[in-house]
Amino acid sequence: MGWSTHPRAGLRALTGLLATALLGTLSVTIGAPAASAASQEGIGYAVTPGQDMSPRPSRNWLGSYLVGGQQVFCVSFQLKAPDTDETYQPGDELLTKWGTKLPADQAANISYLLLRYGDTKQPAEAAALAHLLHSWTAAPRTPADLDPALKADKIGYDAAYHLDRLPADAKAAVERLRTEAAANRGPWTASVTTPEGDQHPGETAGWTVTVKNAKGKGVPGVPVKLTATDATLGGEPAAGNSSPQGAAKDVTLETGADGTVHVELTPTGDRPQLAAALSAPADRPYVRVPVNTGVQRVVSTGGEKELTAHGVLALAKPGKVQVTKTDANTGKGVGGAVLRITGKDKTSAALGQDGKPLTGADGKPAVVTTDGATGGVAVENLRAPQEICVVEASPPPGYTNAFDPQNPPSACGTVKPGETLALTVTNKPNEVPRAIPAGDQPVAQARGVVETTYSAPGLAGLGLLVLLGAGLVGFAARRAARR
Repeated sequence: MGWSTHPRAGLRALTGLLATALLGTLSVTIGAPAASAASQEGIGYAVTPGQDMSPRPSRNWLGSYLVGGQQVFCVSFQLKAPDTDETYQPGDELLTKWGTKLPADQAANISYLLLRYGDTKQPAEAAALAHLLHSWTAAPRTPADLDPALKADKIGYDAAYHLDRLPADAKAAVERLRTEAAANRGPWTASVTTPEGDQHPGETAGWTVTVKNAKGKGVPGVPVKLTATDATLGGEPAAGNSSPQGAAKDVTLETGADGTVHVELTPTGDRPQLAAALSAPADRPYVRVPVNTGVQRVVSTGGEKELTAHGVLALAKPGKVQVTKTDANTGKGVGGAVLRITGKDKTSAALGQDGKPLTGADGKPAVVTTDGATGGVAVENLRAPQEICVVEASPPPGYTNAFDPQNPPSACGTVKPGETLALTVTNKPNEVPRAIPAGDQPVAQARGVVETTYSAPGLAGLGLLVLLGAGLVGFAARRAARR
């Protein structure tokens, strides 16, 4: 924070671009208590009159400054305001105005607040941030540090005096930022949670990224860049996310109230991955030293460290079914049987590894035909796990009589990932019919379970016997008439 004796200039609009990589900086200034002619106030509020000291300033500025096109905040209370043209080099860890180490919690609070509010455009938040920074870095060690006779380089920050003179919105922001920093300061952790159960190619499922604070609770409002490998991101925005998702390889979403980001991921390869990257607060901020020494020092946010997390999922391997058609009497394989590959309801089609139903040109479950030599047939690349059935659509030649289209032979089982399910379907062969005589009475014919065939010579002999019998009957009738 700097001070000046010129009349109150009021708020000046923040112009120019704020740095994206550096969300905000703190300046530690050294030198005479006169304001730099090249300094430019950003956004915030002025407290009038300034804190009593020697000499007493007409106003104290609680807010940001513009330095090199960046928005910065002073932390060495009452020293020289930062110069807009200063350039800096990396320096040492930020200390208090008295050269002592900041307590770990206060250092973490500073990193968090600069990360989250260093680029604020709200005057109340800028004033609250400046007030808190001075409260931590220039707090009086004893009441003697507030002696009005002290000069700028020795005076401590009278937090109660400044807070009492801030507008109501800035006072409210002070409490809000203080509470938020205590709750969400670092170190943060990030993790990626893959879907429960199996995921298959082309099957969309929800993945979750979680950002937690030092207390293990979710941090809301954190922008997270998500990058997919062997997959695409798509679907509607999940609850609590503020950015839309499209079918893409990367997208940036903000964590919801519980510190999570939910994204729909569709695998396009065998090992889909999701990488999450975000800016997290470091444990401590570090100063940057000016090129022209003796002017001032600045502190970077300290919270600009990248945090990453990765999630990888091996997709479920496809399954296979090996079907064998056998003769019920001999156990040998039977070829030519047409079988439908269905779901467990024996009506709907089974699913392929890509999640699509296996159907034929007629829209019905796909059919396969058993091999003539072995009676077997294999169906590969099936989604697993999945319960499937093989249902006979039409019987092979020689097995038609026992076939009931209303209750066709079938077999069912569960296809497991990477495994082969063996199923057997058995058919009864056709039987040859026989006629068995029983005395003088008409004989009932004992039928087999299949159709009967006759040879052409046999049919001719049967016709001759019928004609001969008819002639004998006529001869007997004429002989009886003559008597």
